[in-house]
Amino acid sequence: MRMATTLSVLVLGAGGIGHALVTGLDTGIDRVDPFKDMKNRPDAGHGMNILLVGTDGRDKITKEEREKYRLGGAPCRCTDTIMLVHISEDRERASVVSLPRDTYAELPAHTDTNTGDKHGPHPVKLNAAYSEGGPHLTVRTVESLTGVKINHYLEIDFTSFMKTVDALGGVEICTAKPLKDSHTGLDLTAGTHELNGGQALQYVRSRYLDGSSDLGRMQRQQRFMAALVKQATSSGVLLNPVKLRGVTSTMLESVRADKGFGTQEMLALAKAMRDFTPASSEFTSVPVTPGGFPVKGIGSTLKWDPVKSKKLFRALREDKPLTPPAPEAPGGRPAPQAPKQPPASMVEVSPQQIRVQVYNATRQDGLGQRVDGALRASGFNTTRAPLNHTGPEVARTQVLFDPRWDRSAKSLAAALPGCELRPVARQGATLKVMAGKDYKTVRPVRAEDAHQGEFGAVTGDQVVCP
Repeated sequence: MRMATTLSVLVLGAGGIGHALVTGLDTGIDRVDPFKDMKNRPDAGHGMNILLVGTDGRDKITKEEREKYRLGGAPCRCTDTIMLVHISEDRERASVVSLPRDTYAELPAHTDTNTGDKHGPHPVKLNAAYSEGGPHLTVRTVESLTGVKINHYLEIDFTSFMKTVDALGGVEICTAKPLKDSHTGLDLTAGTHELNGGQALQYVRSRYLDGSSDLGRMQRQQRFMAALVKQATSSGVLLNPVKLRGVTSTMLESVRADKGFGTQEMLALAKAMRDFTPASSEFTSVPVTPGGFPVKGIGSTLKWDPVKSKKLFRALREDKPLTPPAPEAPGGRPAPQAPKQPPASMVEVSPQQIRVQVYNATRQDGLGQRVDGALRASGFNTTRAPLNHTGPEVARTQVLFDPRWDRSAKSLAAALPGCELRPVARQGATLKVMAGKDYKTVRPVRAEDAHQGEFGAVTGDQVVCP
C-alpha cells in the first residue's frame, strides 16, 4: 500500500504539475541499483513491469504513533509487502499482482549484504531475499520465480505511507463486517470509514481478522490501492500545485528507486495515464496450492500453483488483461449500457456463491419467474425453475435458511428489502425465497471477495466503496 501511494503520486502527479516539479522530485529520490551485473535475465515482454516493495521502517515513527498504532517491537530488515505492477504498452491498464511474503523461494548463490558471507543456493520465504541481499537479490529472486523481467524498482516505508495518506486527505474504505485485530489495533464497524494515515496502516497490515491470514490481508491491500487511486484522481489534489507539492515532498522522504526511473520516464508515464481511473486497474494475488508447505528450519511456506501461476505470468509477459473482457453486442460493437442502478450494498458472501430456490407465495401469475430472473441478473445462483408455494398466501417476502449458512442468508436478505429471515434446521445449503405480496424489486449487492475469471482478478471500480 505504501508502494501504491508512491506510484499514484509519482505517475499522476507528474501530469498535474509538469516538468519543473518532476525534476525536483527526481533529485529527491534515494537511488539504488538493483540491476547491477545481473545476467541471464528473462526476455523483455510488452509494457512496463515495476517491482513495488514495502519495508518495515517503524524505527522512524514517533513513540506516540508506535503506541497508538501498535507498532512496537524491533524493525526487521525485510519486506513487509511485495507487488508486481504491469503497466500495459498502451498505458491504459495497470495489472497489480500481490506476491505472498511467505512464498517458498530458492535464493541463487549470493553474498549476504549484512555479514559479507557467501551463500550457495538455499530455500527461504520470499521476504527473506531482501534481508540477505537487499533490492538486488529481491529482484533476482522475483524474476526467477515469475519469468517476468523487472524494468523498475520502487521501495517505501511506514512513515512515508502514513504521512502521504494524511496529505491526500484520507482514504475511504468500506467493509461488510466489523474488522478487529488486537495485533494492529484495527477496530472498524461494518460500513464506510474515512481512514487517516495511521488507521490506513493498521488496515493494510492486519493479518489476524479471520483465518485467511496473509491472503486476506493482500485482498484488503488491493482494495486500499483501488481506493487510493480513486482519492488521488477525484479529490482535486493532483490539480492543485501547492497541495501536490506537499504530498510529493512528504512521500519522497523515504522512497528509494532504481536509477533508471527518472524525470523523462515519469513524464512519459504520466502523460499516457492522465485519464487513469479505478476501472483502469486490476488486482489479483498469485494462486497458491491448498495448505501450507513446511520446510525444515523455515516453517510453513506457500507454494504457487504450478499451472495457474505460469498462465498468470505469461499473461503479464504477453501484455494481456487478467480480468474478463467487457461483453460485446452482435457485430463486435460494445454492449449498450444497462440502465443506471442504485449503489450496490456491501455483503460478506458473493452472490455467485449462493444457491437460491424461489417460490411464488402469492396468487400473482409470473411472480416467481420475475423474482428468479431479478436475483439471477444480480449474480445469485438461482435454480432457474421457480416453484409455486402450496400453503397460504404470504404477505411479507421470506428467506428460509439453514443456520449453518447464516452469512449467505444475510447477503441474500440485503438484496430483498424488507424481507423476513427465517432459520430452518437441516435445510441444507440451498436458500429458499418465499416471494410475498410486498415484493417490489431486487437491490444490487456486491461482495468484498467478488473475484472473477481464471486468475481471480478484480478491477478497481469493483472494490472501491459503492
